[in-house]
Amino acid sequence: MPRTNRSGSHRSKKKRVTLILAPVAAAAVAIPLMSQAGAATPSEVQADCKADSDKLENCEFVDVQFKRNSLGPNERVSPVSDNCGVQTGTSKTFSVSTSVSRVIQLEEGFVTDSSIKLGNSVFEIGAKFSTSEINITRDETKTNLAFDRTDTVKPDHIAYFMWSHKRTDVSGFIKATYKEAQDGQTVFFSPSEGSASLHVFFPQLLKNGTPDGRLWLRNVQCGTPEANAVLNAENSGSVQSLRAERTEPGFGKGGEAVTDVEIPLSEVAPQ
Repeated sequence: MPRTNRSGSHRSKKKRVTLILAPVAAAAVAIPLMSQAGAATPSEVQADCKADSDKLENCEFVDVQFKRNSLGPNERVSPVSDNCGVQTGTSKTFSVSTSVSRVIQLEEGFVTDSSIKLGNSVFEIGAKFSTSEINITRDETKTNLAFDRTDTVKPDHIAYFMWSHKRTDVSGFIKATYKEAQDGQTVFFSPSEGSASLHVFFPQLLKNGTPDGRLWLRNVQCGTPEANAVLNAENSGSVQSLRAERTEPGFGKGGEAVTDVEIPLSEVAPQ
């Protein structure tokens, strides 16, 4: 009898060991399956679409919402006229030049050729938002605005022209279809289906074909930090200074040292 009890106890321990090991083995199988899921990440989808990868069957931008008359970056579009130390206003001739084109904003803004899959999709979406009331640039072709104009620079000020173009802001997401299935699927989205975090900016044009937007003459008091920053950027001509131009405050938001006067486009654009 004692021998029988020991044998029964030994079998019971074996069963307990088996029950403990079984879940561990199952977990070991599940881990590699999970690591293979989601082969095409949102970033990879964007990269493949930008590069027009051979792996893609198609790549399209799906619009979710839009906003007309959205203003673009504040850009300095003329050389700076320096009237520092002069106690009277001085007439100066400004050479103004700017251009606009369609921009697709993914991880960073870029202009893409209409010949690639994503570009074709965006071009077609542009047709949807181009109307008889609002004409837009649908591709990467640049549209220019250039003119010379004489204006008065205030005493002891610098002056230059600022510009912010009008655009139709279409937001949505990317749908990419791959030629070969990855983890059992061929369709992936970036950043996600139904998202409105990616943007395509279609610049709006006047009826004469020139860019539409806000144009203004900016006078800045000499000797102020605002004037010094502009003069330093103008003199350096570096990439950093070009970026600084785009971060200037908008119309009427420059502070006490800055005077902005809006110029109607009817005064400078050909009719």
